[in-house]
Amino acid sequence: MYRYCKCHKPKTLLAMTSIVSKTRDLGFTLIELMVTVSIAAILMMVAAPSFVSYQRNSELSSITNTLLSAINAARGEAMKRNMYAGISPKDGSNWNSGWIVYIDRNIDHNFSTSDDEIVFEQSSPPSYIAIAGTGTANESPPYVSYNGSGYPRNTSGGFGALTISLTRNDVSAAEAAEQTRRIIVAASGRTRSCKPSLDPATCKASATE
Repeated sequence: MYRYCKCHKPKTLLAMTSIVSKTRDLGFTLIELMVTVSIAAILMMVAAPSFVSYQRNSELSSITNTLLSAINAARGEAMKRNMYAGISPKDGSNWNSGWIVYIDRNIDHNFSTSDDEIVFEQSSPPSYIAIAGTGTANESPPYVSYNGSGYPRNTSGGFGALTISLTRNDVSAAEAAEQTRRIIVAASGRTRSCKPSLDPATCKASATE
């Protein structure tokens, strides 16, 4: 005859309690969640300034490379056509208005809609990018001009070494050196860009080479 044994019940309840306990162990306590959120917030605060600096550097480098490519294009057109070619501000006075690469048919080192041929135009950069030049890039009107041999020339026929500096004006004075790029056009026609904070000896504001 079968007899019901109550001795099995405690074992079943014990097993159920063990399962519930294991299930609860899979979650997170409020303290654990608060610690995790706090660590994430600290990491974001540390990473945010680095990301902003990287973004600013990247944008400034991109605009510098665009202007550098335009200057090289002017030199390339001059040598290809064996004619004078140049690059000047779109408004004739301020590099921040954008620039025009053109064939200088009347060799006056200044863009003229009636005489010269436009190679291409570049729209103005953001207002927080300040562009200033030395040498012929700072004359009135400013320009960069190449003869048919690819040498930079000034209005008197001499070699036109120059520097163009691009700086963000939306940063603090302490960050200005880091947020500055320069384009240097040597008397030989060689053109390069540099960062003065990394190369202060040769990345000078005035080109003399």
